Amino acid sequence: MATYNGERFLVEQLESILSQLGPNDELIIVDDASQDSTCAVIEGFCDVRIRLIQNETNQGARASFETALRHTTGEIIFLSDQDDVWHPEKVSRFLHLFGARPEVTLAISDAQIIDGNGYVLSQSRFNGKNFRPGVLTNIVRNSYLGCALAFRRSALDYCLPFPRSIPMHDMWIGILNELFGETAFLKESLISYRRHGHNASADKHGSYSQMLRWRMHLVFNLICRWLTVIRKIEAGV
Repeated sequence: MATYNGERFLVEQLESILSQLGPNDELIIVDDASQDSTCAVIEGFCDVRIRLIQNETNQGARASFETALRHTTGEIIFLSDQDDVWHPEKVSRFLHLFGARPEVTLAISDAQIIDGNGYVLSQSRFNGKNFRPGVLTNIVRNSYLGCALAFRRSALDYCLPFPRSIPMHDMWIGILNELFGETAFLKESLISYRRHGHNASADKHGSYSQMLRWRMHLVFNLICRWLTVIRKIEAGV
């Protein structure tokens, strides 16, 4: 989890996550130099499973998530936003899928959409449609929502480090998994994805020129990373 000035919704989110974790699980939180009581809220839980890392200066969501991922030790890694709510069966559904299908390296679920007051705006982010796989498909229109996915630790071998010029970390992880792994889709809405006007990811797209630049940077970095990974595989590294 990456946090930044998240005191408003953080308690509800942390409670929904911690209630599903076992005694040997961990919750890595990187706070991106919050100026409110976010860190105090986290520390107030006094839960040994929480590890709080505080950035001295604001680094942005992408860099904060990379720091968090580098500190993980578990085999199955979930990404989490600070302002959503995990449904009670989320962790068990994902773990069952990974256990039943060892070939799957990344899984993504559907998500219910709520507003800042918790009112349901939509029961399905995908509106009853299946997730759209494919490299080109997700370069054009990304379907990978970080807070709705989990992946095996092996994915870090090709996902890290995050290039600075990529649009967001979640689409980077998802598309690389299309190249080197296998994705599975859970049709259930396993989180309440909160849209409240102050999210790190905006509801509206950037300008066409900005979106084109993002895609060009994304494609360039994907090609570079693909070549790097292939060379390592051929060298037996």
